[in-house]
Amino acid sequence: MGTAAPQKVLSQRLHDVMAAHVEHGDIPGLVMLVSRRGEAEVEAFGTKAVGAEDPIRRDTIFRIASMTKPITALAAMILVEDGKLNLDAPVETLLPELANRKVLRRLDGPLDDTVPARRSITLRDLLTFRMGFGLVWGPQDALPIQRAASALQLCAFGPPRPSEQPEPDEWMRRFATLPLMHQPGERWMYNTGSEVLGVLIARAAGKPLEAFMRERIFEPLGMKDTAFSVPPTKIDRLATSYMLNQKGALDLYDAAADGQWSRPPAFPSGDGGLVSTIDDYFAFGQMMLNGGLGPSGAWIASKASVEAMTTDQITREEKAASDGSLAPGFWETRGWGYGVAISTRPSELTGGAGTFGWDGGLGTSWTSDPKTGRVAILLTQVSAYPAMWNVYRDFWRTIYES
Repeated sequence: MGTAAPQKVLSQRLHDVMAAHVEHGDIPGLVMLVSRRGEAEVEAFGTKAVGAEDPIRRDTIFRIASMTKPITALAAMILVEDGKLNLDAPVETLLPELANRKVLRRLDGPLDDTVPARRSITLRDLLTFRMGFGLVWGPQDALPIQRAASALQLCAFGPPRPSEQPEPDEWMRRFATLPLMHQPGERWMYNTGSEVLGVLIARAAGKPLEAFMRERIFEPLGMKDTAFSVPPTKIDRLATSYMLNQKGALDLYDAAADGQWSRPPAFPSGDGGLVSTIDDYFAFGQMMLNGGLGPSGAWIASKASVEAMTTDQITREEKAASDGSLAPGFWETRGWGYGVAISTRPSELTGGAGTFGWDGGLGTSWTSDPKTGRVAILLTQVSAYPAMWNVYRDFWRTIYES
């Protein structure tokens, strides 16, 4: 009696839906991966640039933007396990620039109208985005604090711009001249915690952020193409990056050969600076699904660390205070752990309760689902907000229907 053919992981419907977006010109190209219990299938469509003939391949390199955040959070948890960081200790021990913080009396107030911070910022605050500083939903130059941060070239808001940020010590010096927006621990505010976290990791490890990530995460997981820049020997594999404008057309954001990721940055951004490939990020997503266990049987991090990362850490009161700080309705189906979002109730974009992962603002998205054993990843080269772009929505709707 013959054996049954294995069930395909990538459905024909998913193939058809995503291929149609490329054929209709919604997007130049994409690569997607779906895995169930370690068995992965990959498909790639389209080209690396508009009007080009060079196709997207399985090994095409993408700017993963905020999908950097989970990797940075994992690096911090490894240092906690090493005894070099403590979740609830003040970070000013290693980041003295953040001692004696001042806090704005009101978010839209002048920068000199402040009160003292009620307590120090901790590592847990950085991991959960409760440090008191971050993205404000809406126009990014409406408030005095936003304009001041932009003038300092902190790149604290908006898409990553690695060529503009100063080196880490200077970044911290500039950031420390600003007051916090809110009291530490008061509410969730996206983004800046991961930037500060990257500097903290480097100081705690005694080596550059990328060197520590490579030693403890990338090399053990075989993530050979993940880095903060693309070397000349691989630059032909980097996709061109685009922004979707208000008219639905694509504007160039970053070229490949001479773009911002074609050289090592002064500031390796723990918030959004990494590039990666579909297989590299699958190694990370599968390790997280395995509770920290790497492919060779070696533990990258402990089960306890991964469990903490993938457990909702934000209280109901903090969510209420933070509504609208990333997008309206964000907390209706999600929580936040350390560097990742967690689905708190089933939805067409976040999957079943307990599914975790995150998106990258330059066109990437990932989830791992402990209940089904599924990892799903979409890498594109077009920046658009996931909840509002049909390419993302169709990918996740079709995934969760299957």
